[in-house]
Amino acid sequence: MLAKSDFNISEAILFFNKYSADATFIVPTVVGLNKSIMDATSTLRSYLKLKDIHNYDQQKQGPEAKIILKAFFVTENNLIATTASLYRPKAKNKGGDPRIWFSKLSSYASPNNLLAIIASNKALYVINISNKKIRLSSDSPSSPLTSLLEEIKFSQESVANELLNKIKVLTTRGWIQTVTSGDTGIGATLENCLGIRINSNRKPDYKGIEIKAKRIKNIKITTRSSLFAQVPDWNISRLKSSAKILESYGYFRGSIKKLYCTVKSLTPNSQGLMLKVDEANDLLHEVHQSGDIFEDVVTWRFNILRDRLLEKHNETFWVGAETKKKENIEYFYYKKVVHTKSPFVSNFQTLCNEGIITLDHLIKRDEKGKVAEKGPLFKINEKNLELLFPPPRVFDLTKNL
Repeated sequence: MLAKSDFNISEAILFFNKYSADATFIVPTVVGLNKSIMDATSTLRSYLKLKDIHNYDQQKQGPEAKIILKAFFVTENNLIATTASLYRPKAKNKGGDPRIWFSKLSSYASPNNLLAIIASNKALYVINISNKKIRLSSDSPSSPLTSLLEEIKFSQESVANELLNKIKVLTTRGWIQTVTSGDTGIGATLENCLGIRINSNRKPDYKGIEIKAKRIKNIKITTRSSLFAQVPDWNISRLKSSAKILESYGYFRGSIKKLYCTVKSLTPNSQGLMLKVDEANDLLHEVHQSGDIFEDVVTWRFNILRDRLLEKHNETFWVGAETKKKENIEYFYYKKVVHTKSPFVSNFQTLCNEGIITLDHLIKRDEKGKVAEKGPLFKINEKNLELLFPPPRVFDLTKNL
């Protein structure tokens, strides 16, 4: 549905992200506007559930189970009161596709317009982001759109400032010797200096704040950042283990068979692997392409991925450090912090579909035949963090030393 939008979805996401506003998006079709009907997409359903507005999973079929909510069309000068109908029509052989409709929508939007929906105070606000006048109204302090965006903007910084000051102290120490060798040394050393015990649980590292450390050059992060690791749902996947994935698509490096690769949507990688978003069923498939033939490999449920994002990155410090080696021992100089919070989980599916969120396999079978995978890892480039989070705070820790 979003693919038919007459306005760039990434640009729309950035528009709302700069105001720290979490929005979801729908695109009405010609048929939909004529018949007063729109599918409630998986992303929209997840958004309404997250905002405690409505849970389609618990809704019965038929007109008697229809939910009517207060809603508003946002124009450049006014809020136009309307209603939102959330329902599942009766169906004999299936669960009744979830639907949504806004009364008199055809007077507010045209086919293929990109509509943003924001939930606030138990009401739904519809913003026609394709309408230039409405977009530009955000520049006016007194416009309805500005008032809405300012109302939902967040500001909570106490624990973050405490952690930031601790990391600033590390910067004043200069080069710090790693506590362990290898790729994990940068994060392990930072946590050791902060007094954080290394553990394998999924909870954030410091009083609810997740800490991710990366090697950088001159304040610029040189690698993608891991969001989280999440295995597929083996119950609904064609292949049932990482060993099977390796067996089917891996390659040999000497006597070691491995599959170290990045997988994204839009184009297959050199192994023929790519991601496919199944919006109708709220699933993410990894598929293998051979010519014109696509074969499912494994599958994730987006609701699990969104939960992992919220669990891991409700608030995060992305810490960058320059590195050097002396007598084959690595040293770190912690120089930069990017502080993000309140991820826009409703954007996760879209960013997977756009190839912005990617997947890394790190699978190998050693000489003894044991198969291990450090992941799969969902990753994003730092330059795209603004598509997934409200505007981050960026700190150059070397200033004013």
